[in-house]
Amino acid sequence: MTSQTIANTPTPEQIRRAPKVLLHDHLDGGLRPGTIVELARGSGYAQLPETDPDKLGVWFREAADSGSLERYLETFSHTVGVMQTRDALVRVARECAEDLAEDGVVYAEVRYAPEQHLEGGLSLEEVVEAVNEGFREGERLARESGHRIRVGALLTAMRHAARALEIAELANRYRDLGVVGFDIAGAEAGYPPTRHLDAFEYLKRENNHFTIHAGEAFGLPSIWQALQWCGADRLGHGVRIIDDIEVKDDGTVHLGRLASYVRDKRIPLEMCPSSNLQTGAATSYVEHPIGLLRRLHFRTTVNTDNRLMSHTSMSREFEHLVDAFGYTLDDMQWFSVNAMKSAFIPFDERLAMINDVIKPGYAELKSEWLFQQTASTSGSTVEEG
Repeated sequence: MTSQTIANTPTPEQIRRAPKVLLHDHLDGGLRPGTIVELARGSGYAQLPETDPDKLGVWFREAADSGSLERYLETFSHTVGVMQTRDALVRVARECAEDLAEDGVVYAEVRYAPEQHLEGGLSLEEVVEAVNEGFREGERLARESGHRIRVGALLTAMRHAARALEIAELANRYRDLGVVGFDIAGAEAGYPPTRHLDAFEYLKRENNHFTIHAGEAFGLPSIWQALQWCGADRLGHGVRIIDDIEVKDDGTVHLGRLASYVRDKRIPLEMCPSSNLQTGAATSYVEHPIGLLRRLHFRTTVNTDNRLMSHTSMSREFEHLVDAFGYTLDDMQWFSVNAMKSAFIPFDERLAMINDVIKPGYAELKSEWLFQQTASTSGSTVEEG
């Protein structure tokens, strides 16, 4: 390891301060445990397994740490259960923006399914407007605390339901009002993305953006369908693309046609390492496909998925990757620039974020060791004199 590499190896504090970009984060997967308890108390929701915030946080992590995507998704019944009023949605969105900004995230696309928040009598439009209001409040409060963040919403349709076209139309109506794109989510097995072709065809006709959860619990066919049948701009997870890559005994690597297509077309992969370990899509951080995919220059990005269930943050995700692969600040910048290039906001705005926020932020962090080295050398010289 060279001295430059050592200098660029980030500390946890530097990782937190580094400007990070998040493309795959679920609003209903990132609530503060204390907020869940308070919202449940205020709404009369009586189904929480624990009413102490600390114990509830532990329960969510343990329930999600099952190795099964279906079991993992069950935990959302409680978070969604307390997100059925306008005030609750505003609060959750506001706190989401504040928490991400405190963690050094400068741009985030946060997704949620409006159709899951109608039990209290809200309309789809009222849900979207409440969440957008919360994000704007969170951005403002973050600025007042000395942090900068921009949050865009992704409207998600549930792949087991039949409202994808309706949600796609909703995303299109709010595309200039805080919503930046569309997504489908939920259990992959038995619910292929091709069930929602009408929604994807509509979005393409409207020149709108969408990502698709694919290649997480299900394999290469779901990735192939998401890309070649549906036309996804990005792949939510996409971790199973590794099944189309062969590493031979001599270390050479052979890419199958689908993996080659994904790399050649620079299709972004929304990787979520901690979540993938919980759902069984990967066995350990060291063995997570992100290491090989980064080495092969796929357009990989680092994401949180569900911060509550995985007890994670963007900083924690990068800490795990630094420990597993020896990543440096240069690697962190590479992932962050990849993510910003892949965001669903206009090109000039993405470019401004890269050139005016991300690159200067990493340059400052990488320069710190120079001053530390100078101070250390100067101190030694004084002592020797």
